[in-house]
This record gives sequence, structure tokens and C-alpha cells, in this order.
Amino acid sequence: MPHTPFELSEEFPEFAPLIQKMNKGDAHFQRLTEAYHTLNRYVHRAESDIEPTSHQYLEEMKVRRSHLKDEILQMLKTGSEKPETDAPSSENPSIHSDF
Repeated sequence: MPHTPFELSEEFPEFAPLIQKMNKGDAHFQRLTEAYHTLNRYVHRAESDIEPTSHQYLEEMKVRRSHLKDEILQMLKTGSEKPETDAPSSENPSIHSDF
């Protein structure tokens, strides 16, 4: 299969390790990346005339892809700002509950 452009790892190479980490630990993020990849591959097939579609529909798909990409980037930026720790936070008393 030919190379599919605009894959997340190419779009955000600086976030590649974080993308993998968040895909394993954040179900919402995982759904977004799966939706992005599905849509990106559809756009690529349409642009390559493997699965032709109308120009209007292709443009709508590109807009959706762009919105997903923006949402993913915002989550990556937020995720990269979180401290790397596996220790429970003392700020959340429910974690330390003896009940």
C-alpha cells in the first residue's frame, strides 16, 4: 500500500512517545486518534482515486480531519504539561482513603 500522508506520527513527531502513552491510558484520546486515522486513510484513498468521491464530500472530510487533528494536538499539549509521576497525589484524599 502506498504511503499515507498526514499520519499523526509525521504531523507531531515531537509527541510520538506521548501519543503512544496516551493511546494506552486515555480511552477518549484513543477514540480520537482512531477516528483521525480512519478519516485520514479515507481522504488519502479519495485523493488517490482509489475510492473516488465528490469534491464537496472530500472537502468536508478534510475539515473533519483538521478538527480532529486540532483536538488531538490540544490534548497532547495538555498531556505534555502534566508531571510524569506514578505516585498517588496527596492532594486527592480519596486515593489515600482507608475505607
